[in-house]
Amino acid sequence: MARASSKTRPPCAGLLTSRFEFDAIGTSWEIDTPAPLEPATKDQILDLVERFDSVYSRFPHDSIVTRIAKAVDGGTFSFPADAVPMFEIYDQLHAATDRAVDPLVGRDLELLGYDASYSLTPDEDAVELISRHRLVWCQDVMRSGRTITTRAPLVVDVGAVGKGSLIDLVTGLLASEGIEGFIVDGSGDMRHRGSTALDVGLEHPFDPSMVIGVANLRNASICASASNRRRWGKGLHHVLDGRTGRPTMDVIATWAIAADTATADGLATALFFGSPTQLMTTFDFSFVRMFADGRVEVSDNFDGEVFT
Repeated sequence: MARASSKTRPPCAGLLTSRFEFDAIGTSWEIDTPAPLEPATKDQILDLVERFDSVYSRFPHDSIVTRIAKAVDGGTFSFPADAVPMFEIYDQLHAATDRAVDPLVGRDLELLGYDASYSLTPDEDAVELISRHRLVWCQDVMRSGRTITTRAPLVVDVGAVGKGSLIDLVTGLLASEGIEGFIVDGSGDMRHRGSTALDVGLEHPFDPSMVIGVANLRNASICASASNRRRWGKGLHHVLDGRTGRPTMDVIATWAIAADTATADGLATALFFGSPTQLMTTFDFSFVRMFADGRVEVSDNFDGEVFT
């Protein structure tokens, strides 16, 4: 049984007897397939993830995201075509969460200590200053397709949908090679394709040896997020509310299942903010989420079982 969390490794399922392991975008990945991947296919995958990181990461000095952050007077920047579906998901999530999901939280993450050097030391004065002059995705970024125009230096962080988008790109590559059954797992966020369903354990956010339930996954994606996975101080973690620039506290873990991984990834973040009603009118998905007081909320269309 696979486990959905930010740090998991699913076993092979059914006839998926071969595994390709590698590191990408700061975490471990696994691809399970019926037969070993050809060396050329492995090279294509590694080249794909390297190109993705070189564009969207806020840490390399020459990525497009870094250039946007260094543009004192702003500017116009063109992304690869694969940015369009990511930006469209962000547009929808931004609206459906009343601006809580916002890729411009990158600056907040840096000021709170989650920066390129991983200083993990908040600059409280700067945090307070930026909280009074918040930059907002729908107001301070003008987008036309894959091109965005800015008026000031902005730190764009695509973490809410980036890993899921990359999983979908890898999925497309495998499909183009004629591989029909596989699991692409980016450290617990995964996409399944095949005739045999995969049982996915929902890892307890405070005890990795336990699961709070099991999801039945077939030809779909599941993504998880937990506020305890990336903590570096009292009350500090990576899930920020774009309206305040501060970590959210009410929800501590989420799981979202959707047809594609980018959507599931974004929804796993969006489920930290308020009622999922508006999300469910915008997106087709199912979910489980756990609150800080131990309560668990499960959507009516969730295919699986929850134990708590």
